[in-house]
Amino acid sequence: MTDTAADSPDVQAALQRFTTLYPKLIDLSLGRMHRLLADLGNPHLRLPPVIHVAGTNGKGSTIAAMRAVMEAAGYKVHVYTSPHLVRFAERIRLVGALIDEGLLAELLRHVEDVNAGQPITFFEVTTAVAFLAFSRIPADAVLLETGLGGTFDATNVIAKPLTTVITSISMDHMQYLGDTLAKIAQEKANIMKPGVPCVTVAQAPEAMDVLTATAARVGAVLKMQGRDWRIMDDPQGGLSFTGESHQWKLPEPNLPGRHQHQNVGLGLAALEQSGFAIPAFALRSGMRGIDWPARTQKLKNGPIVTALSWACEAWLDGGHNEGGGRVLAEMIDAYWTDQPLHVIAGMLTTKAAEDFLVHLAPRAASFTAVPVSGHAAAYTPTDLAAAAARVDFAQPGTAETVQAAVERIKSIASGRFRVLICGSLYLAGEVLKENN
Repeated sequence: MTDTAADSPDVQAALQRFTTLYPKLIDLSLGRMHRLLADLGNPHLRLPPVIHVAGTNGKGSTIAAMRAVMEAAGYKVHVYTSPHLVRFAERIRLVGALIDEGLLAELLRHVEDVNAGQPITFFEVTTAVAFLAFSRIPADAVLLETGLGGTFDATNVIAKPLTTVITSISMDHMQYLGDTLAKIAQEKANIMKPGVPCVTVAQAPEAMDVLTATAARVGAVLKMQGRDWRIMDDPQGGLSFTGESHQWKLPEPNLPGRHQHQNVGLGLAALEQSGFAIPAFALRSGMRGIDWPARTQKLKNGPIVTALSWACEAWLDGGHNEGGGRVLAEMIDAYWTDQPLHVIAGMLTTKAAEDFLVHLAPRAASFTAVPVSGHAAAYTPTDLAAAAARVDFAQPGTAETVQAAVERIKSIASGRFRVLICGSLYLAGEVLKENN
């Protein structure tokens, strides 16, 4: 469950100052990161063994599955993910818990003092904070998620990870990573390291060709879904994972949607390649204990649920790109054909709205666009509703808040229905602040 407490004033102030150190939010490079880490005493060289995860969709779910299983097995695990939903501390987990606000404030002050106002991006400086925390507290592993791409991502200073992992690759962040699937795949593939296993899911042929060629060039050991590992429905219930040296029976994971089976399998394949011993009880407990909010999450409390009748449901998903739209469509087809679906969405202009929405349009009874508060780069509701109309969404409209969007749906729907709120993790965070 997401912690809805706010960042402390000291943490908020430091994070705000970090946003002023570089004129661009994103400027992919490793030079600034290496400089800051050297000034900090190179904490990234003193980390526990690292499993490094890149990809377009499924990174967080894959890490959540690995964390749940490893912690159930008794391992101490650090985790770094982004973005956060409600408060920054969600990005840094230390041996099973979110980083303490006091420790976070102390590390932020220290890194700020050492950096001494030199140019560096927000993600770079906060990644350095995470590395500093991980270097000080013993653990058995670090689960490390890239922020954007891979080649020049701030996390790609790890020279010898235990294993690298590449989740599903699709079109996203084209302004930074390239305008073809092959170019984007190359950016992800560049986290591969010589002699280090790289585990990946089944990919589009264009992406897989890049991964295969990069592994051969770098000297990485590519482990592919369908060849080196498999996950499938078990005839006796649950799932069955088959790897190179293990066959595991699993209960259905606490992550709705068949697309999550692939992410769970990827995580298990990565653990197998990393050499961690995973007993059967940890698999059972871990699958049931996976916690990854805003990924097809059913809302159970709060004003949105209160506003709906007992027969209606509200779901939240942070999907925001073409691949995210596709897996949401698969989720709808597999589980949600019993009731009309009404979509509420807010999106950032850095995303191709129509590429995401086109997958949902044939499956929804209405569309209501809302703003993403506090983000200048968000689509206006009017512009987003126009994009929905262009992909033939039924009844496109706008509202100024999610709560108002729910009221609009109630005015045009009858009987039982289902609400899906999606389009942005930032919007998801806003919703969780009030409905968790």
